[in-house]
Amino acid sequence: MAKDKYPVTPAIRLLKQQGVAFEPHLYPYEERGGTRVSAAALGVEEHAVIKTLVMEDDLKQPLIILMHGDREVSTRELARQTGRKSISPCKPEVADRHSGYQVGGTSPFATRKVLPVYVEQSILQLPRIYINGGKRGFLVSMAPAELVRLLQPTPVQVAQAP
Repeated sequence: MAKDKYPVTPAIRLLKQQGVAFEPHLYPYEERGGTRVSAAALGVEEHAVIKTLVMEDDLKQPLIILMHGDREVSTRELARQTGRKSISPCKPEVADRHSGYQVGGTSPFATRKVLPVYVEQSILQLPRIYINGGKRGFLVSMAPAELVRLLQPTPVQVAQAP
C-alpha cells in the first residue's frame, strides 16, 4: 500500500493541520477483533495499541479514556480519580453520537464534541503508540508527546488486567 493512500478523516485533517509527525497503518478490520487483531496485523505489541473508549459519568456527561490494548479500565478507580460518583461505558450508538466516529474506529482527535480526555499514565512512557485514525481498520502511530500536545489529557492510573 502506498503511504499516501489512506483515509482522510477529521482526525487526520487535525493531525496534518497541527503538524503532527504520524505514520498511517491500514489493516483488515475484524468485528469484535479489537486491539489483538490490529496489533497482530501490524506486528506490534498489543500494549502499544491504544484503545479510545467513550464513557459517561453518573450525570451522563461523556469522557474519553485512552487505555493500552492489553488492559482494561477499572471504571470504579476512574470515577474515584476523577471525582465522579460512577463511570460506565457508553452504548455504541451513544458513543458514536458523542465522538462523531463509529465504534471500532473512534479516534480521540477531532471528536464531534470536545470531550475531557484521560490517559493511562504508563502510555506516556511508551516510545511510540498506535491509535485510531478515525476509521475501522486504520491506526496512526506517533510519539505519545504529540497526544499530550494536542489533547492535553489528564493522566490517571486505572489499568487492570483483562
